Amino acid sequence: MQEPSTKLFQKYWAEHDETGEYPYGLHTALAKDGWLGIALPEDLGGAGLGISEATMMLQTISQSGAGMAGAQSIHANVYATQPVAKFATQEQRQKMLPKLISGQWRTCFGV
Repeated sequence: MQEPSTKLFQKYWAEHDETGEYPYGLHTALAKDGWLGIALPEDLGGAGLGISEATMMLQTISQSGAGMAGAQSIHANVYATQPVAKFATQEQRQKMLPKLISGQWRTCFGV
C-alpha cells in the first residue's frame, strides 16, 4: 500500500517542484480529511491528539517526497493554532478554530 502512494506523492511533489506551484492540493486534502486539526480539541472539530502525533504527520509528509517545504506548507495550521486553543476565549476559539480546521481559513505567523 505504501509503495503506490509513495509513487503518487513523488510525482505530485516533482511536478510542484518543477513548476514552483504552491501545494494547495495538499492543504485542501488534509483539511477535507480533518488532519489540519490533528492537535486541536475534538469539541471544535479537531482530532484531540497531541503535538507528537502532529509531528509524526509532518514527518510523513516530508518523507513522501515533499521534504521540509511540503511540511512547512501546513505546519502553521498545526502549531500556530495551539496558542488559540490554549489561551483564547471560548468565543474566539469557536470563531477561529473550526474555520482553520476545515481549511476555510489559513494560519500564518510573523516573527
